[in-house]
Amino acid sequence: MRVRTDDEVYRVDAVWLGPPKATFPWRARYVAWGVGIAVFLLVLTVERQVGIGFGFFSTAWALIGTVLITRFITSRINHERPLSAAMTMLSRELTAPREQTSGAGGAASAARLRVSRERPRKRPKGVKRAEREQRRRAQEHDRRQQQHRRQQRRKKEVRGVRTPA
Repeated sequence: MRVRTDDEVYRVDAVWLGPPKATFPWRARYVAWGVGIAVFLLVLTVERQVGIGFGFFSTAWALIGTVLITRFITSRINHERPLSAAMTMLSRELTAPREQTSGAGGAASAARLRVSRERPRKRPKGVKRAEREQRRRAQEHDRRQQQHRRQQRRKKEVRGVRTPA
């Protein structure tokens, strides 16, 4: 038994080759024609906003730019990622929340810095050891006091109650 997949459906591009008996020398999908027209109008609008006048060479450069931009866009879309999904992804990427990179506050100033007349000096080598020993003794003392309090609570007798012998 042979199982056929649906890959053949996707191998066939929906293309328009031109009028019968006068086909274009290139293949372009329907979506490429739509994207190309929209990009061409956008490129012409940008040219006018920049100040480039309408003429043969400006329109030719607009057409070349349109072809390049359209090829770039249509190379990113296919049957698995349609144009609508690519546009949605682009809009989500552009509008996603970003991490704040600028610091809050303003200009830094040295007004709140504490300045000492003397340079900091290294501690003698035994100081840290002495501090640790002192901390250890204090902890041992606290532990002994807690143990003593527990023993005192156990020894405390209540009147009228006998302690077991």
